[in-house]
Amino acid sequence: MAQAGPAPTGTVANTSADTAALTLTFDVGAQTGLIMVALFDSAEAYDGRGAPVGQTVVDVASGQRTAAFAGLKSGTYAAKIFHDVDGDGQMATNPFGMPTEPYAFTNNARGNMGPAGWDRANVVVTGAIAQTISLR
Repeated sequence: MAQAGPAPTGTVANTSADTAALTLTFDVGAQTGLIMVALFDSAEAYDGRGAPVGQTVVDVASGQRTAAFAGLKSGTYAAKIFHDVDGDGQMATNPFGMPTEPYAFTNNARGNMGPAGWDRANVVVTGAIAQTISLR
């Protein structure tokens, strides 16, 4: 999630009748920048060995606070989120590689000396699911 990349979308193509939706509402401190969200459907992809099934950008400066992923297949998902406060498209880190901009994961999961693992961050999505995420 280091680069903002091409224009992301929060809609995942799914023509199945078994559709689900995940809506994330963000509790933010700074009222500037963008929130970058990447949604994953497997532990492998979440751990960097695959691509996200959905990505979106939330424009905090314009008052947005919600990311909605519609058209998902019912299943297990996890999101990695960071607040790009300075708007440079990258997560700022200190000399030791620790993030200096707010970040979060679904379930408000916390990691131990690194990002929260799939086992803590995953959420079963069937129907419409909503979470409030606190960026820290």
